[in-house]
Amino acid sequence: MKPIKKLEGKRVALVGMGKSWHDFNLARSHGVQYDEVWAINAVASVIFHDRVFMMDPASRFLDSNDAGGQTESMQKLLAEHEGPIYTCELDERCKGLVEFPIQEILRDTNAHYLNNTVAYAIAFALWNKVGFLNLFGIDFGYKNNLYFAEAGRACVEFWLAKCMHAGMEVAVASTSFLLDTAVPPQEKLYGYHRLADPLVAIIKDDGKLEAKKYSEVHKPRYLNQPILVDRNDSHLKNDYVIGEPNKW
Repeated sequence: MKPIKKLEGKRVALVGMGKSWHDFNLARSHGVQYDEVWAINAVASVIFHDRVFMMDPASRFLDSNDAGGQTESMQKLLAEHEGPIYTCELDERCKGLVEFPIQEILRDTNAHYLNNTVAYAIAFALWNKVGFLNLFGIDFGYKNNLYFAEAGRACVEFWLAKCMHAGMEVAVASTSFLLDTAVPPQEKLYGYHRLADPLVAIIKDDGKLEAKKYSEVHKPRYLNQPILVDRNDSHLKNDYVIGEPNKW
């Protein structure tokens, strides 16, 4: 497989199964547009999308109940979906499956740290030189498997770092803790968060980051009143608009 030329520089939403995937629906209903939407596993049975990433073999869903609550919806999806559904092997029972370009991505990215499906999707975005990647529902909060949550999050953040280093703009749903997005700004810079007036990182008009005292950027008039959409839209920043992804 060769990189998909039409994806170069495009704006893509990647939607997983974490709670913050609801922010995707809110963003879309408020007019946010994407060139493509990519779905992780059973999310594809709920939202309009262009590509699906399902790195488990189809047999996991068709021949077992190992996927739990995803099983029934994935069985229906696999029987009907025209593709592409990127996965690790083809199955004659599923017409939409496409083999993930593992050889090409290992070779071209020189990295093999791929321990969950989301990481594969991000690596695919990097390989295809996507320009903007907005993540929703990529939260890694699991009650029963803390190790997997920590390992999966680390792997995803590793690939996001590679994307940002390559010049890709990355945005994370405002309610997700991926990249500490949902952590209050005055608590993000370790050490400085203990000061009476903590330092916070802000993005200047030229796109560069700088640290300023929290008291200098704090806008208390927004924090204790409801946000009235359309009335306040023209001057609100990302920090105050629920559902809008935070940019990195």
